[in-house]
Amino acid sequence: MKQAMKLPVKLPVKLTSTALGLCVTAAVLAGCGGGDDPSGSGPDAGGDVVDGGTFTLGVSSDPGNLDPQMSAGSALFMVTQFAYDPLVSVDGETGEIKSALATSWETEGETTTLTLGEGITCADGTELTATDVADNLNFVADPANKSPFLGTFLPAGSSAEADDTARTVTLTLKSPAPFVLNGLASLPIVCPSGLADREALAQGTAGTGPYALTEAAPGDHYTYQIREGYTWGPDGATTATEGMPDTVVVQVVENESTAANLLLSGGLNAAQIAGPDAVRLEKSGLFYAETPALAGEQWYNHAEGRVTSDPAVRMALTQALDLAELQQVITAEQGGPATVLAVNEPVSCPGDSVSGALPPHDPDAAAQLLDDAGWTRDGDGVRTKDGRPLEVVFLYQNNLGSSGDAAAELTVQQWREVGVDATARAQNEGTLTGTIFGAGDWDVAWVSLNVNSPDQLVPFLSGPAAPDGTNFSAIDDPAYEAAVQEAMALPGTEGCDAWLEAEAGLIANADIVPFANSMVRTFGAKAQFETPGQLVPTSIRMMAK
Repeated sequence: MKQAMKLPVKLPVKLTSTALGLCVTAAVLAGCGGGDDPSGSGPDAGGDVVDGGTFTLGVSSDPGNLDPQMSAGSALFMVTQFAYDPLVSVDGETGEIKSALATSWETEGETTTLTLGEGITCADGTELTATDVADNLNFVADPANKSPFLGTFLPAGSSAEADDTARTVTLTLKSPAPFVLNGLASLPIVCPSGLADREALAQGTAGTGPYALTEAAPGDHYTYQIREGYTWGPDGATTATEGMPDTVVVQVVENESTAANLLLSGGLNAAQIAGPDAVRLEKSGLFYAETPALAGEQWYNHAEGRVTSDPAVRMALTQALDLAELQQVITAEQGGPATVLAVNEPVSCPGDSVSGALPPHDPDAAAQLLDDAGWTRDGDGVRTKDGRPLEVVFLYQNNLGSSGDAAAELTVQQWREVGVDATARAQNEGTLTGTIFGAGDWDVAWVSLNVNSPDQLVPFLSGPAAPDGTNFSAIDDPAYEAAVQEAMALPGTEGCDAWLEAEAGLIANADIVPFANSMVRTFGAKAQFETPGQLVPTSIRMMAK
């Protein structure tokens, strides 16, 4: 085990009261989850609650730098929930905005005013003020700070002002943003000590959340301790609820089969498991919470100099694939076709922007496109153009399990049939996101961005390319950008038809290729919880069995 960093923290004494129903929403890279059914499923759902104890959560990759506002990785977003709070929460079933740090809010035109609850404190005992919250929003809003949440959870061009006497924060937008409160529900707020020393956030926490980090062993585990007197969780959730664990250990377990075995042996209390291992765990009778999520989403590197900068190559690579077969393989025949790009529950814009736009499987048409683009082929070999072979670097995340490996192998095989030499590389989340956001060596990547409103995807599908922005594929589609402007001008769900039309245009051009949905399951052993977007810390209940 790696040497751990011990962190000073004021430890609490936990009280007991009645459990509260609660839900939040989240947006993350590759593998976020949520739940339609707050009670979960499986034979172990229900049972006797055990107060206190230790809850051990398995994650497939290390979260890296723990600064909660500087990365969009799913592992970081998951652990962020324990130590930090957003301004509001979202009911996972109805989509209704509920309280968190703010107990009331009002939106009028391009201005949103939120009133903070009373008695909110940071883990170091400092009271959270309206000025602290405004400083958070202005930090994220400053492009110089390069937070990936700018444009995702906080509209670009926003500014915030505080009134500490009234405990209000006024957010002024540059232009209309129909789902601004949904975005704020996923934006973690950092306490003053963290704002003053961002470097301390790399392996520490400075938040108002229900837990505080007490030990950090990067690459191995992170330990959190419950906070006394926490009463401002989602929709009023509190750490005084019976059954909440006193200690949470986040354990890094990269191999999914190993995580599944640890769930069965008692080494883990929770882990997100997909593919054949999920079937095995379900048959064992373990509790699980689940949600629909994008499981297969193919991105191309549009940057100049990559072979995939050519629209003809992107279209050919898409048409060469039997996406219906890939969908079955990557989900171990447990999923279905993709429908929209924003699928986290509650879905802001339900519908189908995919099926009518997705380029059809047509290897002959793919071969003809490559011929017309000047990529010639001798016999069954690799195509070349001006002496350059048609080679692509294909990345996918290693937490997809054996079904992900099989789908990647099938993809490489189908590309080779049309003369493309593809090299598939499985990488953990930290390495993969570092590559694509760092403008590294890649042409095709499977990266599932799971969000609940389509506006949260805009900075990933347009704007500055990585490493200067979050548009890691360097997509430049004027038609999409024009459609977004039209959709943004319409309030709330009135713009959904325009949003879906904007998505369909990207998909029809093979700028992005969503091909598989699945039910993401987070299994629990001697523990139950809710996972609408991410595992909700205040929903955890330790169980006798």
